[in-house]
Amino acid sequence: MAVFRLFERLHDMFFALLQHLAGSWFLGLASRLIFSSVLLMYFVNSVRTKVGSGFPDFLIPGSGAYLQILPAITEAADYDTDAIAMIPYGLIVYMGTYAEIILPVLILLGLFTRAASLAMLGFIAVMTYVDITFHGVGAETVGALFDRVQDSAISDQRLLWALPLIYLMLQGPGTISLDHLFGRTKKLV
Repeated sequence: MAVFRLFERLHDMFFALLQHLAGSWFLGLASRLIFSSVLLMYFVNSVRTKVGSGFPDFLIPGSGAYLQILPAITEAADYDTDAIAMIPYGLIVYMGTYAEIILPVLILLGLFTRAASLAMLGFIAVMTYVDITFHGVGAETVGALFDRVQDSAISDQRLLWALPLIYLMLQGPGTISLDHLFGRTKKLV
């Protein structure tokens, strides 16, 4: 019994020290860096397929954006994006294109982190819906939760994308962030 208590005390001391060293900076920073290192360039490259090159074309979603975000509507308009109504469809394309680049950058910087993380979770949900509904990805790509295959592009990967975002939304970006620098981080509970 004494040996068990010794191991229990060593266990508690070790993890208390680890928790103290991580403090309020580590998990927020780690979540932001993990999300960004895995997905920032993915979203940057995705935006590059949606906008033109040079100024001001890199600010304006092109036909690639309409085709990727609203494939059925773009096809119905014979791929003429000028024939697509600005409200609501053009607005959806602009917001989706800008969100795809702005939200990951805000998360990396730790600026408006909670709101950006919540919005990014919504973006991923909409992206998943569009992929399944309009792009017709197959069941193998969608995958399933709790199956024996761990690498489906939709259910498995996007669930892992969501984890750091959920942490950031609930706990904030940590002390190494622009939110903290600007005094925007508060313990809400």
